[in-house]
Amino acid sequence: METGPYYFVKNLPLHELITQEFINTFVKKGSCYALTHNTNIDEDNTVALLPNGKLILSLDKDTYEETGLQGRPSQYSGRKVMKFIVSIDLMDLSFNPNSKKYERISWSFKEKKPLKFDFLLAWHHTGAEESTMMSYFSNYRIQELQPKIALSTVTELQCPVLRSGALQGEPEAACSAPELLDWLGAVFSRADLTNEPNSFVSTYCCPQPSTVVARAYLCTITGFILPEKICLLLEQLCHYFDEPKLAPWVTLSVQGFADSPVSWRENEHGFRKGGEHLYNFVIFNNQDYWLQMAVGANDDCPP
Repeated sequence: METGPYYFVKNLPLHELITQEFINTFVKKGSCYALTHNTNIDEDNTVALLPNGKLILSLDKDTYEETGLQGRPSQYSGRKVMKFIVSIDLMDLSFNPNSKKYERISWSFKEKKPLKFDFLLAWHHTGAEESTMMSYFSNYRIQELQPKIALSTVTELQCPVLRSGALQGEPEAACSAPELLDWLGAVFSRADLTNEPNSFVSTYCCPQPSTVVARAYLCTITGFILPEKICLLLEQLCHYFDEPKLAPWVTLSVQGFADSPVSWRENEHGFRKGGEHLYNFVIFNNQDYWLQMAVGANDDCPP
């Protein structure tokens, strides 16, 4: 199945995302996503457009003061506030295009403090709309991209034994959900799971009880992938067990962008040490499933 496309736009002025034409063409007629590219959340100004029409700006102190917009201090700033969060509801602006609020924001982005960013953009819609992002942003440097897909096979892989009804694990019978998440991280990192005494890279070993799988398949998809596409992937994985299989379970792990200004819904996201925010589905052959969610220290707990 297709997991794209998405778009990369170079030096796109921020005011382009608040125009009535953009809101009416993309935000109101589907789910529109945008995220600044190659920006560091703990150092740079970053922006995200959410599918509910909220434009979230994470700005350094100088930029925030120059824009003249209303916001709040970042909850991860520490004693000396150096970052501010501004939230703009594009749906609200579209209903009041002649309001003083819209005029002030537009003036700020166009004249007072013009901001430009490299953006990743994507749009999900169900209708047969003729408008495309390629044509809409044709005056800028825009590329259409597809997520990169890498397939690999791991042989003789030591896997933890799981029981769908035992999230906390059972002594000598099943591993716990946290143990599985650690194991998945090691597998994704291609770490050696044998804990050999001469290994100076990793001392991690597979949790017990475990079983050796002759062949395991790992598919990695990298890019700006929309939740709607992830839902389709999850549905396909659920159908994997429509016919009897030897595999007792399969997993789908989703890693969020480390430098996104939000993690879950509109919750503010901070980088701290690694910028982690992720979730993992484990689908069992009896159609039970686990959902695991994890964030770093500079995040609110997931919903």
